[in-house]
Amino acid sequence: MENFYFLTYFDYTLIIVSIGAALLGTVSGALGTYAVLRRQSLLGDAISHAALPGIAIAFMLTGSKTRLILILGAAIAGWLGTLIILSIVRLTRIKYDSALGLVLSTFFGFGLVLLTLIQRSGNANQAGLDDFIFGQAATILKRDVLTIGILGGVALIIMVIFWKELKLLIFDEGFAASIGLPTRALDILLTSLLVIAIVLGLQAVGAVLMSAMLVAPAVAARQWTNRLNLMVILAACFGAFAGVSGTIISSSATGIPTGPTIILCATVAVGFSIAFAPNRGLLWNSIKQHRNRRSLKIATNKLVGATAAEKHIKENDTRTS
Repeated sequence: MENFYFLTYFDYTLIIVSIGAALLGTVSGALGTYAVLRRQSLLGDAISHAALPGIAIAFMLTGSKTRLILILGAAIAGWLGTLIILSIVRLTRIKYDSALGLVLSTFFGFGLVLLTLIQRSGNANQAGLDDFIFGQAATILKRDVLTIGILGGVALIIMVIFWKELKLLIFDEGFAASIGLPTRALDILLTSLLVIAIVLGLQAVGAVLMSAMLVAPAVAARQWTNRLNLMVILAACFGAFAGVSGTIISSSATGIPTGPTIILCATVAVGFSIAFAPNRGLLWNSIKQHRNRRSLKIATNKLVGATAAEKHIKENDTRTS
């Protein structure tokens, strides 16, 4: 119980980090729904890894660790990586998953090389840049929370404005194109929204794990509903839950990293949903199968009984005649 002493008072740092993680989880969960439904879950992994050299280049050009500058560099690199992936698929015979792996590893390796060069440069201001690899949520400040809230809010507002168009895009792109919707522009818009969600979470979760923050809440929400609007809301709630619970758990003891703990909490939500969600959950399916077997057994017994009774009646009729 000693580890939970922080619950007895409001710790300012804990509140700030929790709010930031909750906002990040909300934005990532809502936007990640589209990636999951389009079967582009690995695209988030490629974007997050591709963003790393953008952070390094932004620092090398400006010498500043201002969050907006680093986010801008990460967003440009992440969007460029996505554009390269799409170009490779369209212009060559390389398949989508191969293009993802190629761009992911190339950009991430380039980012690690740049970070190594920065560390060897002797720049005193470079401390903490490597936190973007695995994340360091404890370094989130009030201005970072404001940045996440503003940019994430803008992304969600854009999602709501183009709700019908994006819905058509993910479920029937061919029909969307046939009625005159600019599917390529919508695809770029959706990718840009995913880039925003990912670069906002690099400081808290890191490039290595950020894709899970997009995918896990959406996968958990998918188990509970077939409706897109409800799935987006549930994914946002699962993401916020993972952010807050992961922050609280990591604060309960020293040495527990916040970012990976947030991802583990999101994974727990996925496991719980897979096990207990109605209609789709393993427990529900087990109960349904048990009921079906029981109903089948009862129906079989009734059929056997009816057949035996009919046979008995025929035998009596034969004897009577």
